[in-house]
Amino acid sequence: MKLLIVIPAYNERENIERVVGNLIKNYPCYDYVVVNDGSKDATRDICRKNGYNLIDLPANLGLAGAFQTGLRYAKLYDYDAVLQFDADGQHLPQYIRNMEKCMEETDSDIVIGSRFVTVKKPRTLRMFGSYLISWAMTLTTGKRICDPTSGMRMFNRRMIEEFAADANFAPEPDTISFLLKNGASIQEVQVEMRERIAGESYLNLFNAAKYMIKMGVSIILIQWFRKRKEY
Repeated sequence: MKLLIVIPAYNERENIERVVGNLIKNYPCYDYVVVNDGSKDATRDICRKNGYNLIDLPANLGLAGAFQTGLRYAKLYDYDAVLQFDADGQHLPQYIRNMEKCMEETDSDIVIGSRFVTVKKPRTLRMFGSYLISWAMTLTTGKRICDPTSGMRMFNRRMIEEFAADANFAPEPDTISFLLKNGASIQEVQVEMRERIAGESYLNLFNAAKYMIKMGVSIILIQWFRKRKEY
């Protein structure tokens, strides 16, 4: 399977060299592209200095726009699958092969790298939002996703076509729920994730709460009015 790792990056100067360097050194069998999402720090300069495969966006488009750029690149160069991979060092590439194998064996549209397939999700305030989104997805689709907020997701060729063509397809739990409701095949594979080592996450307490509410409302209400095109 011809796989492309898409790494959206916004202000990740403290992490990008370690993340991409690890892929190049230890996982050279995988192609990758860094999508610099209009970073205001030295992310672009570090990528250029190291000769990384880089798409440099002149303005910040957000995760959806940056990831869609990567998917259009994947479509242009005829990749079979794309892996969404964070630039902050939380995702571990040793699990990529397990996700590939799952996609190949089950012919899944999406494979999610999940922290909670065989490991019990902790009942903490931090995980409250994940429980809420899981519940909303089960309520509206009849199917359970254990780790709906995981950003480590693999998409097959059919999904590349859809995400590349539709600006409303953001790589977020509400889109995953919408696709699941509309017949997409989605599997989860157990993975581990690291805590962010350096830099600051956008999801502080306030933004995290706002994000969870937005996702919950979108899954329960808005997805009923969305339509899935045929590609």
